[in-house]
Amino acid sequence: MASAVAQEDQVLVQENLSATKILILNRPKQLNALSFQMISRLLELFVAYEQDPTVKLVILKGKGRAFCAGGDVAAVVRSITKDNWRSGAIFFGKEFILNYLTATYSKPQVSILNGIVMGGGAGVSIHGRFRVATENSIFAMPETALGLFPDIGASYFLSRLPGFFGEYVGLTGTRLDGAEMLACGLATHFVPAAKLNLLEQELCKVDSSDSANISAIIDRYSEQPPLKDQSPFHRLDAIDRCFSQRTVEDIINALEREASNMPDVWISAASQSLKKASPTSLKISLRSIREGRLQGIGQCLIREYRMVCHVLRGEVSKDFFEGCRALLLDKDKNPRWEPSKLEHVRDDKVDLYFEKVNNEEWEDLKLPPRSNLPGYAIAKL
Repeated sequence: MASAVAQEDQVLVQENLSATKILILNRPKQLNALSFQMISRLLELFVAYEQDPTVKLVILKGKGRAFCAGGDVAAVVRSITKDNWRSGAIFFGKEFILNYLTATYSKPQVSILNGIVMGGGAGVSIHGRFRVATENSIFAMPETALGLFPDIGASYFLSRLPGFFGEYVGLTGTRLDGAEMLACGLATHFVPAAKLNLLEQELCKVDSSDSANISAIIDRYSEQPPLKDQSPFHRLDAIDRCFSQRTVEDIINALEREASNMPDVWISAASQSLKKASPTSLKISLRSIREGRLQGIGQCLIREYRMVCHVLRGEVSKDFFEGCRALLLDKDKNPRWEPSKLEHVRDDKVDLYFEKVNNEEWEDLKLPPRSNLPGYAIAKL
């Protein structure tokens, strides 16, 4: 366990005399990947700031070219031995509690998403009230390529994107730019990177937690960026036709039909991503997002915690460890999934991920009592 000093080094607090607190994720060489120490420190700070009446606003940003590239899953995998999956469960459990806190936070949070925003990075930002994208933003949920699934409450926010765009983003791991993040509702504002310093300076003058006032400030620096001609968001009708299908196999068949009618770059890219991803991950991810449509953020996180504990135990499938080996550790980019084909992933095996873990020392995720319902809107419905 890192010392308190090391924890503070990984999350910098920008001191100023205002009612605004600026937290800076500070592992730039690791693209600000969230370590257990960072998660613990953020949780500690968010709890303290919520209880402190002098704090009116929290700003979260990353140092370097990333906001946050995700949770440090490589470190999690290294920490897990045959009989020690619980170390990973502790990591994800604390991360999910942080996600729940930000989703139910009683004070406004502004996340400056100037760079890479993936996986766990989305968990500490997308649940917050304000998400500011820039021309440097790159968003993705690449978990199915790792043998995992979109976690950190992603089944809540992905399922609330327009149509079936969330299934498309979550299953394929496709990358979205800042304009696409704004268009689909993952970002609430788009501010050119050159204006961020001016925006921060003005936000530091805020002396109330009035969301309308904060939104008006960000609005003054915001722009409405055009979508690229090739953006998949222009193809929502086709995405809905394909990704509304009941099974992953049906989705792939629908994509092939679309390709035969009207070949398009996004279709071939989506098909390739699905065929490279873990078949088990694809199936549990699709079901997770579908269930998320009918659940609150707390229910989603409790269910996702069950799912991730099954992934860490590796009893149903060891694809997570194989994906981390191939992409993060050995980096040969050639994972050997087991089962290797979608048709070999049985429904009863998928069901197991959604059940309680059969271990006498295991218990469901216990979320802290909160009075504030999610105060953020995802899609502009």
